[in-house]
Amino acid sequence: MKRISIVTAFFLLALLMIAGAAEAPTAVQQQELEQQVLAVAKEVQAQQLAIAENQAKMDAKLATIAEYLRVARIFSSRGGGGR
Repeated sequence: MKRISIVTAFFLLALLMIAGAAEAPTAVQQQELEQQVLAVAKEVQAQQLAIAENQAKMDAKLATIAEYLRVARIFSSRGGGGR
C-alpha cells in the first residue's frame, strides 16, 4: 500500500513539473511546488524509517528462531535416537 502512495506521489510530482514546464512558474507557484516536494520527501523519509524499524524487528525474531533451532538440534542429538 505504501509503495502505491510513493509511486502516485512521484507521478503527481512529475505531472506537476511537466505542467509547470509549459509556462514559466511564478514565485508563488514555485514556492507551492517546493512545499509539495518537501512534503513528499518527508513522507518517503517516514516510510523508510518505518521499513528500517520493521527490518530490525524481523532480524530480532529471526535471531530468536535461530537460537531455538540451535538448542533443539543440541537436544535432539543428545536424545540418542538410536534403535
